[in-house]
Amino acid sequence: AQRTRERVLQAEGPTYDEDYWDDFEDAPDSEVEIIEAELIDNATAARTVEELEAEIILLRDLEAHALRVRRSGHDRKWNELLKLLQDTPELQNSQRGRRKLVIFTEHRDTLNYLLERLSTLIGRTEAIVTIHGGIRREDRREIEDRFRNDPDVLILLATDAAGEGINLQRAHLMVNYDLPWNPNRLEQRFGRIHRIGQTEVCHLWNLVAGETREGAVYQRLLKKLEAERHALDGQVFDVLGKLFQETPLRRLLIEAVRYGDDPAVRARLEQAVDNATDRERVRDLLEHQSLVTASMDVSQIMRIREEMERAAARRLQPFYIKAYFLQAFEYFGGTIHERESGRYSINNVPAIIRNHAKERGLGVVSTKYERICFEKALIHLPNKQPATFVCPGHPLLDATISLMLLRERDTLKRGGILVDETDPGHELRALFYLEQAIQDATPMKSGERRTISREVHFVEIDSAGNVREAGGAPYLDYRPATADEVAQIRHLLDQDWLKGENLERCAAAHAVEHLVPRHLERVRARRLELIDKTEAAVQERLTKEINYWDLRAAELRAQEQAGKINARLNSQRAQERADRLAERLNQRKTQLAQERQISAAPPIVVGGALIIPIGLLLGDQTPAEILDRRITEQMAMRAVMEAEIALGNHPRDVSAQNLGYDIESRDRQTGRLRFIEVKGRRAGAETVTLTYNELYRALNSPEGFILALVEVDRGNARPPRYVRNYPFREPDPLASSVNFNLRELLSMSEEPN
Repeated sequence: AQRTRERVLQAEGPTYDEDYWDDFEDAPDSEVEIIEAELIDNATAARTVEELEAEIILLRDLEAHALRVRRSGHDRKWNELLKLLQDTPELQNSQRGRRKLVIFTEHRDTLNYLLERLSTLIGRTEAIVTIHGGIRREDRREIEDRFRNDPDVLILLATDAAGEGINLQRAHLMVNYDLPWNPNRLEQRFGRIHRIGQTEVCHLWNLVAGETREGAVYQRLLKKLEAERHALDGQVFDVLGKLFQETPLRRLLIEAVRYGDDPAVRARLEQAVDNATDRERVRDLLEHQSLVTASMDVSQIMRIREEMERAAARRLQPFYIKAYFLQAFEYFGGTIHERESGRYSINNVPAIIRNHAKERGLGVVSTKYERICFEKALIHLPNKQPATFVCPGHPLLDATISLMLLRERDTLKRGGILVDETDPGHELRALFYLEQAIQDATPMKSGERRTISREVHFVEIDSAGNVREAGGAPYLDYRPATADEVAQIRHLLDQDWLKGENLERCAAAHAVEHLVPRHLERVRARRLELIDKTEAAVQERLTKEINYWDLRAAELRAQEQAGKINARLNSQRAQERADRLAERLNQRKTQLAQERQISAAPPIVVGGALIIPIGLLLGDQTPAEILDRRITEQMAMRAVMEAEIALGNHPRDVSAQNLGYDIESRDRQTGRLRFIEVKGRRAGAETVTLTYNELYRALNSPEGFILALVEVDRGNARPPRYVRNYPFREPDPLASSVNFNLRELLSMSEEPN
């Protein structure tokens, strides 16, 4: 009778089944915080008003107890963290400067608590930055950038929002103040600092209250992981997220919280942890992860390797990028200081660059950079702080390039007048810069199609209308014409072939016919292969889930019709989940179909220059060496091609492409490419000249670059001499070429081999 007078609570708010929690564990941090707040607002174990009132009284007691603990100043967990910070050698400052530390927490309240206490401890609030789910993604990037580059920022406090695609490799020390119930998140946290390229030994400390039921399970797990880490050279962390696929760690922890005092339950939980981290099981997971699912024949491997070698020889990074950035940064009022060879510090990035990056959405540019470099090998040096790698895609470089184009695009379009000091000819040439993009059908906010690749092509046209590809950066091999030189050829600027838009149309037509198809095919092959793999994976995963929920909905409908009602999950909710998954599959397939529609946008002429051959300026005074150069170099080319064939190699003449080398030859013994720059000189000549691009090709591929020297005596070419591994140095940015002592080079040379 008493029971009938109880006021029963109505079930309100969302209900969550086990499958929902599996999805919840992989949700982004911002979504986790929203759901947690929703759960807290609705959480109660009470079924009646009377039970709810009793629960509220108990919660008030717990709240008061927690407040007393906080006010007492005796926080065991904080004390353990303080002891770590003060007594652990790895966390102390070193000769390399103050070490940076990442501290992860589970909840924002804990983060705010630690921020308050650490700020008091350190005495400088600017030494600590925070990342949590309430911070916008673009602001997270700015905080990440400050942590990595600002020497005054020492600690990053973060929830798992900092585990989502953020690189914290600047640090190699991490503390988990709270441990997540999902091992995937634990793996993601450690992966923020333990990344490819990390040269420091990474240290991770986990704060666990071992006397609690939850802590007992985690303590068992961490001890097992430590044992397996030693046995498997640390690789256990590579598969940590896969260890609990059969029995989720979350379920073990919930069972421990509920029944952990029962010795039988405790023994079963310990056995479950031991089984999950069994050494042979971990080995099997590691072997499965390392299996190669696709195979390639020898010809494919050779082709891919050759493309990689060509790309390495022609790359812009580091030398072209470095030369440009140092000049452009100074142009905008910046000052850069070289600290170690190839490594620089920036004490203040001009506001014009930082503001431009923010306005254009190019990413976060820091106010200062403790170290930057342009070569990957210089990122980490012994006993030196890591450097920020400035390369295409880095906001500092992208903003500098974008701002320069904004300021000087009209200058680029108007063009310039350059001198080719290697050409003894008497005819002007026109050089055009064409920008060309490859797009897919993915719509952008602006309504335009998305650009997935962009290249700049260079085309030269002579007075006879002959068009040729001019190479990667031909303008660097020329020097600016002086005012007197421009005046000397001014009367030639009225020639008909230089007037009107015919030249631009001719350059664009050549690009459409020859250059754009190569660019399109290269991008299309790479993208379609990736899209095929993605679509297959999406189709398999979502179809499996859809089928499961369709079947589950049918089973629940049958149970409901039989009068068996599932209070936690009904057929309608199961069907809604199946329908949402089907909708997601269709959306993903539509998106991938748009990505498949790859097409080339028309090339656009963005700039140009008039090229004056030195022969036109010097006339009868042109040195004999320059006049003879074309003949001697033709003879030299034949001699080197014959020498390569005699060695059994497979040479190919690429001199017309202006790549920075003349012959590309595949070594018959190693299968690797040799990049040969041929220089023919009269017997008795004293110097040999290498252009800007030729020098950078030598620097890009020091092992594969060969300088082939051929002396021509009385119309006959002497046997070639090869110069390998010469210690070339970067040319001055304003130099178009550098002269070398021919006798010295010959003394270092050897017969072709």
